[in-house]
Amino acid sequence: MLVIRPIRASDFDALMLCAEESGHGFTSLPVDADLLQGRINNSLESFAKQVTSPGMEGYLMVAEDTETGEVAGTTGIEAAIGLDNPFYSYHLTKVVHSSRKLNVHNIVEVLTFGNNYTGATEICTLFLRPEFRGGLNGKLLSKCRFLMLAEFPERFADVVFAEMRGVSDDDGNSPFWQWLKDNFFSIDFTLADYLTGIGAKGFIADLMPKLPIYVSLLSEEARAVIGQVHPKTRPALRLLEKEGFSCRGYVDIFDAGPTVECLRHNIESVRHSFNATASVREHSSAQHYLISNTDFAGFRATAAKAALDPETNHVVIAPEVAEALQVKDGDRLRLIAMEE
Repeated sequence: MLVIRPIRASDFDALMLCAEESGHGFTSLPVDADLLQGRINNSLESFAKQVTSPGMEGYLMVAEDTETGEVAGTTGIEAAIGLDNPFYSYHLTKVVHSSRKLNVHNIVEVLTFGNNYTGATEICTLFLRPEFRGGLNGKLLSKCRFLMLAEFPERFADVVFAEMRGVSDDDGNSPFWQWLKDNFFSIDFTLADYLTGIGAKGFIADLMPKLPIYVSLLSEEARAVIGQVHPKTRPALRLLEKEGFSCRGYVDIFDAGPTVECLRHNIESVRHSFNATASVREHSSAQHYLISNTDFAGFRATAAKAALDPETNHVVIAPEVAEALQVKDGDRLRLIAMEE
C-alpha cells in the first residue's frame, strides 16, 4: 500500500533519486542538492505554520510503500506562485491586421511575455518512479492534492494551475527553445531549464524579448510544439483534464508546454469529495476510495477499499488502512470514490 505523507528531512536521498530519474525538463526537480534540501526545509516549515491565507508556503509530499518504507514518488503544491521570485509564462493570443481599403484581413498569433499567474496556486513536482506505476498509484499521487485543497481551502488561492512538460528529445533538446536560443539566448535548453529550477531566473528578464513574438516568424519545428506535451506527460494531462483543468493559452517560456488551470472550487475531486466518520473494522466492500485524514501537519492519504453508510455518514476502513492514515474510530476523514 502506498501512503502519501509530508516529506521528512530523512527523505533527501529518495528525493534526489526521484530528481535523477525524472529526466530533462522536470524543472521543479533539478538534480541540485542545495535546491532539493531547500525545498525540504521550506516544506517542513510550511506544514508547521498556522496559515489563514496563501503565501510563500510550499508543501512537498512523498508516496511511501508501507511494506518496505521505500519512497515511490513525490508530489507537491506551491500555495502562491511568484511572490518571491517572478513566475514567467507566454500567453498565446490573436491579433488582426486589417485594411478595408486593400480588402486585407489577416489573423495572426502572437506570444506575449508576462507574469499573469502571480499569486495563483501551483500543483507541481508530480513524479512516480517507473516500478510503482500501475493500479491506482498515479491517481493517488495526483488526486491527493485535491483532497488537501478541499479540506484546507484557506491555505490556497482561488486559481489552481499546473505546468505540463513540453516536447523535448531524449537529450533534453526543445524545438521551441532552439529558436529562442538561436535568436536571443545562446545557451542550451538543459542549462536554461536547470538555472530556472535552482531559482537563477535573472537571465530570463535580461534576455527574453519583451515585445510580443509573432508565431509565424518562428521555425516550423518550434511552431509545431506550442501547447504540446511530452509523451511521458500525457497521462498526467489526461487526469487533470478529467478534473476540469484546461489551457487558456498560457505556455511555458522554454519548451512551450501548456499550462492548465481550474478554479479551486470547480475541480471535480474538490466538488465531489466529502467528509465522513471513520469506523475501523474488517469489511467486504469492493469500492475503492481515495481517503485522507484531516490533520494538516500530519496529512496522510491512500487509496483503499471502504464501505460507506450514507445514513450514518460513517465509512468502514480496514485496520491497516486506519494505521496508514493514522486515524482511529470516530476520527473525521475526507474521501472520494475512485474508479480503476
